[in-house]
Amino acid sequence: MYSIFEIYKIGLGPSSSHTNGPMIASYSFNQIMEPHLDNINRIVVDLYGSLSLTGKGHQTNKAILLGLLGYKPESIEMEKTQKEFQAVLSSKKLTLKNKKTIYFDYDVDIKFHQDYLTLHENGMSITAFDNNNEALCSETYYSVGGGFIKTAGEFESGVSTSAPVKLPFPFTSAETWLDIAEKQGMCLGSVVLQNELQYRTEQEIYSKSSQIWKVMSSCLKRGLETEGVLEGGLNLLRRAPPLLKKLNANKSLENDPMQILDWINLYAFAISEENAAGGQVVTSPTNGAAGVIPAVLTYYDRFIHPIATKQLIDFLAVSAAIGMLYKNNASISGAEVGCQGEIGVSSSMASGGLTAILGGTNEQVCIAAEIAMEHSLGMTCDPMAGLVQVPCIERNAMGAIKAINASRMALKCSNKALISLDKVIETMYKTGKDMNKKYRETSLGGLALIHIAPCE
Repeated sequence: MYSIFEIYKIGLGPSSSHTNGPMIASYSFNQIMEPHLDNINRIVVDLYGSLSLTGKGHQTNKAILLGLLGYKPESIEMEKTQKEFQAVLSSKKLTLKNKKTIYFDYDVDIKFHQDYLTLHENGMSITAFDNNNEALCSETYYSVGGGFIKTAGEFESGVSTSAPVKLPFPFTSAETWLDIAEKQGMCLGSVVLQNELQYRTEQEIYSKSSQIWKVMSSCLKRGLETEGVLEGGLNLLRRAPPLLKKLNANKSLENDPMQILDWINLYAFAISEENAAGGQVVTSPTNGAAGVIPAVLTYYDRFIHPIATKQLIDFLAVSAAIGMLYKNNASISGAEVGCQGEIGVSSSMASGGLTAILGGTNEQVCIAAEIAMEHSLGMTCDPMAGLVQVPCIERNAMGAIKAINASRMALKCSNKALISLDKVIETMYKTGKDMNKKYRETSLGGLALIHIAPCE
């Protein structure tokens, strides 16, 4: 089981698995190499599989360098780190732990390999060498989605180095979660929050939930205000600011009730464009899907009822638990199961969370989550030019609208579901594993192959 705030964490765009995960891995390597610091002469990073094939578009190489400089996604200061990053590029000198400076050629010492490591599609290794080119220390990492990493040893043994936390209501399936809630006479969110109290105090839960909402809201605001073209070569114009102007010119929904969809699209566009630009977002459960849940929460906040902190916490608890089920029993990695593991999971999480705060029953919460995923099955991950832009930004908007519609369907449902949430999670994983690798975040198939003529 994971904490709510492992599923929801503050990160840096554009990708949780290709940006945040590698940054955390290289930051972790700092601890391993410290006993050898005096003798280190060179560091080499080898990227494999999806990390290599779409790494440059996802800024994987930049993230690795920032991790080696001692930065983590949640505490990064953009202006300061950008200066340090440029300094390393120009001087080809990298200072480790603020103590030891070595030669580091960004274009040579980070190597992109076309083959895959054996344990996961997102593999990388980091090795420190001495003056005689002898390896002093080395570690292999796998970025398994959502900013989570595993070392090769953890992957092979199945044992995490983190100490286990004893929970009052442990569950690894939706069926068990529902059974616990029924036996205890609790709503699903309360079950999750009782477990969360083993990780942090009630005040800490309140504070961290407020911080998550604050970062989402700040990201939305930046996305609504920032105009221009997204970097990367597709010459993609940000759509959120001009769409906001159009909607503000006709705020009334009386003439066009469907205009509410335009507002939901707007919220998802704004946050997804910020993520694509490398801005600060909330990983939920990945960065590529970071626009779905904030768009759904903002829809509730602005069109249903201003969201109170208690409702926010309940939404985060329920939706995070749904994300945990996917993380434990399937995958939230686009490189492993396609975009169904990112937009699909986020849509499923959002739908369940929304249903909970709209007063749905425990059963309806799981039905909503199941519906959203059922109609995301088979979604490929085929980003053009390896960038989290096309089709990713629009997919966030579609994922948000699908979540709201799935919630509405579930709330009108009085029958027991024919397909359980557990079964759809199992099916999603099998579908992803059956999917050809070229459709799983490699930019080797699907929409990624469409040729775009450069703008003149």
